[in-house]
Amino acid sequence: MNTIDALDQRILDVLLTDSRISLKQLAEQVGLSSPSVSERLRRLEERGVIRHYTVDIDPAALGYTLQAIVRVRPMPGKLHIVQKLIEEIPEIGECDKVTGEDCFIARLYVRSIDQLDQILDRVAYHAETNTAIVKTQPVKRRAPPFAPAD
Repeated sequence: MNTIDALDQRILDVLLTDSRISLKQLAEQVGLSSPSVSERLRRLEERGVIRHYTVDIDPAALGYTLQAIVRVRPMPGKLHIVQKLIEEIPEIGECDKVTGEDCFIARLYVRSIDQLDQILDRVAYHAETNTAIVKTQPVKRRAPPFAPAD
């Protein structure tokens, strides 16, 4: 199990707010020297706790004013075809393969209902879909809670 101590948690909290922060500024904010922070970052990366340093893009700023959550249930024998199709649709920002009645739950970013219909039509031959338009997102994507170190 990857447990983290209080200093690692403070480092991660700062990085979650601004992953572009300089090493010097990060060290100042967590009360360590730059070499100490650098070493801790290296260990967090090696352990797989930190996977990427990334950017958060607002889809609306690119003209994608609608988001939809689509539950996808492939027809018998079509699972692999549907998965490949989902992977090839660039408007699908993320997709989870799940248990239960549906096999996939996808988040789509679209510019219009017409665009959503066109995408769903591509999938409809191989799967049943159930779509919900996202009104708001009260909880944005966030990191899981940090487990306290033993």
